[in-house]
Amino acid sequence: MRAEYQEELMDEKDISRKTRMSFLVYFSLLAVIFGGWYLLAHQAQTADNVQPIFRKTFTMNEGLFSRFYSAGRPTKAYAKGDAVKKVRVNGDAGMDDTFDPSTWKLKVARKPGDTLVLTIDDIKALPKTEVVFDFKCVEGWSEVTWWGGVRFSDFLKKYNLAPQSAMSYVGMFTPDEKYYVGVDMPSIMQPQTLLCYEMNGKLLPKNQGAPLRLIIPVKYGIKHIKRIGIMYFSNSKPRDYWAEQGYDYYAGL
Repeated sequence: MRAEYQEELMDEKDISRKTRMSFLVYFSLLAVIFGGWYLLAHQAQTADNVQPIFRKTFTMNEGLFSRFYSAGRPTKAYAKGDAVKKVRVNGDAGMDDTFDPSTWKLKVARKPGDTLVLTIDDIKALPKTEVVFDFKCVEGWSEVTWWGGVRFSDFLKKYNLAPQSAMSYVGMFTPDEKYYVGVDMPSIMQPQTLLCYEMNGKLLPKNQGAPLRLIIPVKYGIKHIKRIGIMYFSNSKPRDYWAEQGYDYYAGL
């Protein structure tokens, strides 16, 4: 009996010791989590509204994705019948309701003091290409969509923009300059990237960026700028609307 009693006491002591240890570990982890949160919350933000540690992580991810990216590897293609009939409208920055598509011109800044001005008819005169792909949004939704327009690479060839295509980035603004994106050149030269003027076999509706928008299947929707008004080229990262709100600049899939 005495041995059994002593064994029972030892079990209780062991349980008590393990319980104390569990609480110690729990509260230590809680302190680490709270301390980490406090440091992040009170860390000075960069100019693009994100803590430096997160921007560094985004930059590291961009370098990794860029290393393995191949413009020759297409995104999955779908049949036109798979495309949704009612395409979701998302985002209205730079989409002023008073805009008149008939007055639209595309301004392409080849270099300082040299701007090419094009009409939508100039764009439509190039060979037409169509793409049906799964359009993905950073908000978590996606849908198969069907678009038509001009390959960006064909556009550059037509207007003798080879020197510009050797640069690192393309920047684009809406006509009112309220929405803007920067895209790395390897991604935008991917053959499925379009300067797009059709959706579901018809002209783009106004709320989808008429008369011309970007469709770039290797990127999330935040890079698919609607109603392109200004285009320019740079070896440094152009301004990007959502990157300035703290999102990933690369936004690759």
